[in-house]
Amino acid sequence: MNSHMKNNLWPCWLTLLTMLTVPISGCGASPDGDSSGTEYTYTESNRDGIGKIYMEREISHVMGHRGASWLDRPERMTEERTDLLIENLPLRPGDKVADIGAGTGFFSLQMARIVGDAGLVFAVDIQPEMLDIIKERSTDQQLENVRRVLATEKSPGLPDNEIDLALFVDAYHEFEWPREVMSGVYTSLKPGGKIVLIEYRAEDPEVPILRLHKMSEMQARLEMEALGFVFAENLEMLPQQHFLIFEKPAQTAR
Repeated sequence: MNSHMKNNLWPCWLTLLTMLTVPISGCGASPDGDSSGTEYTYTESNRDGIGKIYMEREISHVMGHRGASWLDRPERMTEERTDLLIENLPLRPGDKVADIGAGTGFFSLQMARIVGDAGLVFAVDIQPEMLDIIKERSTDQQLENVRRVLATEKSPGLPDNEIDLALFVDAYHEFEWPREVMSGVYTSLKPGGKIVLIEYRAEDPEVPILRLHKMSEMQARLEMEALGFVFAENLEMLPQQHFLIFEKPAQTAR
């Protein structure tokens, strides 16, 4: 098993998750046309990462659509307390929400019910196969306020100054171009809009997740604050994950 794993007693689904990650192009060398200056550096990639470094953090592989069943596993609610996550999202009826890295729509569809017919959920993913799953499920559940968005590796594809809340659940650490994507998210948020960053706690060695699929609060704050987001709080109620809330300033010159 991978050297980042704590011991040989890890759940078998971790091995499955590793097998279902999607390799990212450009690993191990600076891609042609990269004008990002010193924001990214490159090194030899390992099994879990793509060899691309951002603010001293190696970016992990993306989980592919063949791992969709892992996102919907029956034990997810008890392991991660997804019910508490949903209950504590700062959502109101009529809000426009972005679920970025939406996967199978596990959270998109629940948020659609909360914001109601007057609201809108943008289910954002870079994999069309995931968006196809969301289309089928939203149709089956008769949810007409879910808009699917096929993002690119550098852009979330969201409208400017319209989003009240952007949610990232175990997704941000996989972004190949985190600075570019989050700059796009910043632009999409209304002044005073929020982002909620859910990431497995890197500070806790008992959390049974590969190292590059975790983030510390310090690292998350470093990366978000560099783009102008203001840290609001970390709701420490989830058993394995950070619940980090950041805001776009209500008064901004950007």
